[in-house]
Amino acid sequence: MAAKDSELRVFIVSGEVSGDTIGSRLMASLKGISPFPIRFAGVGGPMMSKQGLKPLFPMEDIAVMGIWELLPHLNKFRMRLKETIEAAFLFQPHVVLTIDSKGFSFRFLKQLRARYSQQGLVSPVHHHFVAPSFWAWKGGEARLKGLTEFVDHVFCILPYEEEVCRSNGLAATFVGHPILEDVLELNLEKNTPQSEWKVKGNSEDFRSKNGIAPGATVISLLPGSRLQEVTRMLSIFSNTVELLKHSFSELTTIIHVAPNQHVKDYISRTTYNWPVSVKLIPGGSPHLKYDALSASRVALCTSGTVAVEMQLARLPCVVAYRAHFLTEWFICWKAKIPFISIPNILLDSAIIPEALLQACTPAKLASLLMKLTLDEGLREKQIVAAEKVLSLLSPPQKIIENRMPQDLRWKSPDYTPSMIGASTILYYAKPR
Repeated sequence: MAAKDSELRVFIVSGEVSGDTIGSRLMASLKGISPFPIRFAGVGGPMMSKQGLKPLFPMEDIAVMGIWELLPHLNKFRMRLKETIEAAFLFQPHVVLTIDSKGFSFRFLKQLRARYSQQGLVSPVHHHFVAPSFWAWKGGEARLKGLTEFVDHVFCILPYEEEVCRSNGLAATFVGHPILEDVLELNLEKNTPQSEWKVKGNSEDFRSKNGIAPGATVISLLPGSRLQEVTRMLSIFSNTVELLKHSFSELTTIIHVAPNQHVKDYISRTTYNWPVSVKLIPGGSPHLKYDALSASRVALCTSGTVAVEMQLARLPCVVAYRAHFLTEWFICWKAKIPFISIPNILLDSAIIPEALLQACTPAKLASLLMKLTLDEGLREKQIVAAEKVLSLLSPPQKIIENRMPQDLRWKSPDYTPSMIGASTILYYAKPR
């Protein structure tokens, strides 16, 4: 169909900041290896817009995580879902690609497929990037079979997901964790051995430009990318810093601000009366992000992709998480693993200290951060573990080469997650 139409139409949907980065890299990779001109439509953020997407609406409109957290936004969520389905159907895509945000993505894919079925039309291929965390929930694996009705292929970012998906009838490919592409984006060696997956920023330059004294203790704070989680976590982080400020002669905090306008506005207002010196670092620049992390002694993170970024930066961190009390009750009832951060899950060990749900208090976080700041043994434990974690997040080279279609290997010397994903999408788009 793409050959007949002389173009490849891809409808792509992302509802989160991390998904916007993944989407932009996938779009760039597709444009680099597709034999046809590509036209994109869908939902995304500023990074995807730079690759040629004209978003239907701001992706922040669907950036809602949780069960009860969704209720206040339900009408807008339904309206945007209906709008996205209609736009996708009219676009007549050859490929539909959703990225994470499973609450929105799976509803969209399911209803779009039903729309095609009702019209008696052949549905485009449905891909989903970032497998749902079935391994974290009781009964999660059993629900994978239901996805086969509206998901044709899923891209996995953790090493054990592919086999489980396939055993449940869901086509899957382990592409590696997208955050590893930060290394290449920062112009480091493209053939970096797995044991050297790391990014070292310019600490001295960052401190100099931001007026941070050489002897000051710097803590990076990463409160999240969605407004709902930032509003919940930033107050906890502020109270934590209040408890820590008398323990250091000079304490500076760096807040990494996600490229989400609602989040930017909220953090700017909230930090007006911050308890210590604070620097706001805008998101969207990997160079600036890793310079700031390099200048930091420790990091305090809301649970998410950032825990892996800290591994790449070799920065010891503490992971925190709170949610609506009903969502927390649901987590306690359904969760089957004791950890929330990917490094701990992969190693099945509490390498990174976690303060979750009711245990996520300023006093607990302050205690964990003090220990991690002063105890070299604890710090080294995380730094050493990072090499193992990052090696697990990258597929072995031989396996990648065997999976890459023969006619695409010469075009993709860098077997990045986005390049593997793009080549797989094109492979599925071929008539067979």
